[in-house]
Amino acid sequence: MNSVMIMIIVVAVLAIAIVVNGLMIVQQSQTVIIERLGKYYRTLNSGVNVIIPFIDRPRPMKWRYTVAANNGETYARFTEVSRIDLRETVYDFARQSVITRDNVVTEINAILYFQIVDPISAIYEISNLPDAIEKLTQTSLRNVIGEMDLDQTLTSRDTINSKLRTILDEATNKWGVKVNRVELQDINPPRDIRDAMEKQMRAERDKRAQILQAEGQKESLIRESEGKMQESINHAEGERQAQILRAKAQAEAKILVAEAEATAINHISNAVRDTGASPTQYLIAMKYLQTLEKMTNGKDNKTVFLPYEASGILSALGGIKEVSKFTEAGRL
Repeated sequence: MNSVMIMIIVVAVLAIAIVVNGLMIVQQSQTVIIERLGKYYRTLNSGVNVIIPFIDRPRPMKWRYTVAANNGETYARFTEVSRIDLRETVYDFARQSVITRDNVVTEINAILYFQIVDPISAIYEISNLPDAIEKLTQTSLRNVIGEMDLDQTLTSRDTINSKLRTILDEATNKWGVKVNRVELQDINPPRDIRDAMEKQMRAERDKRAQILQAEGQKESLIRESEGKMQESINHAEGERQAQILRAKAQAEAKILVAEAEATAINHISNAVRDTGASPTQYLIAMKYLQTLEKMTNGKDNKTVFLPYEASGILSALGGIKEVSKFTEAGRL
């Protein structure tokens, strides 16, 4: 083999190597930062791209992977990648101990959802983006939890998530990262605190049950008293109506008796007027006679002492004999 053939083969191999290394295929939702002789040159988008081998080189960046262990726990592993993933990424951080405002040590683990929106800033503004995000999340979580009591921490997950997202999004904006969501997975207070909280919740439930029972008894007594009051009102109303009806009946009876007496007096006046006697004196004399009859009724001694007024009235009528005659005539 002569030297010409060797040169041709070498040139061919170099050409193939240049073509192979000069063509770079970037997948969808990925990008590559290209440096030419150590300086930023351009950003490769998805598709087929051509670079100059040995002069243009992709700038690698550190990336974080979550690996599951055999015991069920997870741990982070860092590696270098040349292709930057532009999709939303989730970081599952390990448990960490934080102290609440009331000095209770509790364990919390969080999940962070973020997305690289500016690959150039993610490469050149921070040396280790995943580690920086993890440390920033841990310190921000400690600061937020340190401002809250344990009870408030357990019941305010949405508030904590919102505060963390705002803090992390503002801090990572310089790094070309958009923090979309932060979620707290577990909040585990110490065992003695959990037991005390369980007793407190049980006592609170018993208290609410007693309050509801007391309110039920109170409502029952109120309804019973209202029923008795309404019953008394109904009885009183019925008695009032009965008294009104009895009074009306008595009034009507008296009116009828008065009308009957008036009719009788009218008849007596017409009968007595023919004899020349006074009807008024006659009626008074009849009342005295009825009274005398009651006074002598049931007595053995028939001696009766008449008052002076009675004798005067009887004499004014012309004597008891004439009155008796008139009475007998009236009976006939």
